[in-house]
Amino acid sequence: MTFGEQPAYLRVASDLRQKIVSGSLPPHTRLPSQARIREEYGVSDTVALEARKVLMAEGLVEGRSGSGTYVREQPVPRRVARTGYRAGGGSTPFRQEQADGGVRGTWESSSEQAEASREVAARLGIAPGERVMCTRYVFRDAGEPMMLSTSWEPLAVTGRTPVMLPEEGPLGGCGVVERMAAIDVVVDNVVEEVGARPGLAEEIMALGGVPGHVVLVIERTYYASGRAVETADVVVPADRYRIAYHLPVR
Repeated sequence: MTFGEQPAYLRVASDLRQKIVSGSLPPHTRLPSQARIREEYGVSDTVALEARKVLMAEGLVEGRSGSGTYVREQPVPRRVARTGYRAGGGSTPFRQEQADGGVRGTWESSSEQAEASREVAARLGIAPGERVMCTRYVFRDAGEPMMLSTSWEPLAVTGRTPVMLPEEGPLGGCGVVERMAAIDVVVDNVVEEVGARPGLAEEIMALGGVPGHVVLVIERTYYASGRAVETADVVVPADRYRIAYHLPVR
C-alpha cells in the first residue's frame, strides 16, 4: 500500500456509504451479503466483514437477528440552542428554549448528596470527597429522549439553604443564576466546553440510540467572582442533534 492509499476495507466501506447517502441503497434495504461484497469488489471475506463493521460503527446500517444487515433510516438533525443567560427568564435554559420553540418538552430529575470525584472536584475547585448535590436529568422532546444532564453543586455553597435541591423548594426548577442570587451568590460567568466521544452503554440506553454511537458532551461550569458554584455534563446524541450557539456581539 502506497502512502495515502486507503486500506481495501475502507475503500469498500466508502463506496457502500456513498450508495447509502445517495439513496441507491435506501433505508430498510438489505445490505449486500458478505459473499456479494466479496464478489462485487474482488476482496476477501475479511475485508468484506471489516467494511460492514465500519458502516455499523458509523450507524449507517444495523443488524437484525436472523435476517441480515439493513440500511438504517437517518434522522434529520435538530438543533439544541445554547443562548446563554437571559435576565428575567426565571427558568433553566432548556425550559426557556422549549418555550421559545413551542415544542412539548418534558424532563425528569433526581437529586442526591454525593462525594465529589477527583474530576468533579477539579472543575469545582474543591477537594476530592467534599460533599456535593448531584442532580440527574433526562430531557424529552415530544416524548423522545433528547438530552441527559448531570450537575454538581458544592454543598459548601448551597447546603442548608432554600436552594439546596435544584428541583424542590421555593425556587425549584429555576435556573442556576436565579437560585444562586436568592442566597446572595452573584453568578457572573459561565464556561462551556464541547467535545465528542462514543456514548456510554447507560447513556445510549437512556437516549434510545445504537451501541457505539457518538454523543456530544457539553461541560458547563457557572462561576461567581471566580468561584465555581455549579458544573454539569450535558450529553446529546450526535446523530440526532446539533449544538447551536447564539452569542451576542458586544
